[in-house]
Amino acid sequence: MSSAAELQKLYFDTLKADSDVMALAYGVYDRVPEKPFGPVDAAGNTSKTAYISFGPIDSVEDDAECITGLEVTAQIDVWSRAVGFVECKRLVDLVRKALHRRSLALTENALVDTWVELTRVFRDPDGQTSHGVVQVRAMIEEP
Repeated sequence: MSSAAELQKLYFDTLKADSDVMALAYGVYDRVPEKPFGPVDAAGNTSKTAYISFGPIDSVEDDAECITGLEVTAQIDVWSRAVGFVECKRLVDLVRKALHRRSLALTENALVDTWVELTRVFRDPDGQTSHGVVQVRAMIEEP
């Protein structure tokens, strides 16, 4: 498995296992389904108003003597249809806390460090959805 794919799986598993994150988000997706907020009831309401998806992932070589290294930056997107920015900001902060400087481990590669270098919350062009961005950088040593 590529180091970037393994890292995304680690982020996915970490977020899905975090009860505070999942209390707000209906799901964590690589490919967003047709109903990402959950099933719609007879009144047209969904069970939750937020979800998380994966955005772009970039890798830069960061080799050192006798070490094959990568610096991998991943964008994790938070989407909320709750009124205002509060829910989106709360979920962005929970994602940050789940991934920033945590003792996480990869199976095939060595995760040296992971840190959140940027968070941002803004209104989506549809005028109703709040969009949060969590940019996570990781240092990986490949075998």
